[in-house]
Amino acid sequence: MEEKGLDVNLANHLIKDGWAGRYEAAVVIPNDTDLVEPIRIVVQELKKPVTILSPSSFGAAKPLVSVSTHVRHIHAAHLKTSLFPDTLSATTITKPAGW
Repeated sequence: MEEKGLDVNLANHLIKDGWAGRYEAAVVIPNDTDLVEPIRIVVQELKKPVTILSPSSFGAAKPLVSVSTHVRHIHAAHLKTSLFPDTLSATTITKPAGW
């Protein structure tokens, strides 16, 4: 596997944008514990709330829970109601069968 640096980029922008006052609160969806320290910095040092939205059926990783302000779970029913229709009207775009 090739590291894409997505968690590093997310961490950098979470701190930089928080420091610059570009948001009042943040929501982080990945369940990656590499984000523990950036989230801790935002919550404890910048005094901004960070909510973890956990897509995992096992819940959010405990280290993330310990530094975040709130934790919410994304349930399959929420995802199902958020999907586009099988075919978008006025287009030929069709949802793949595996979705």
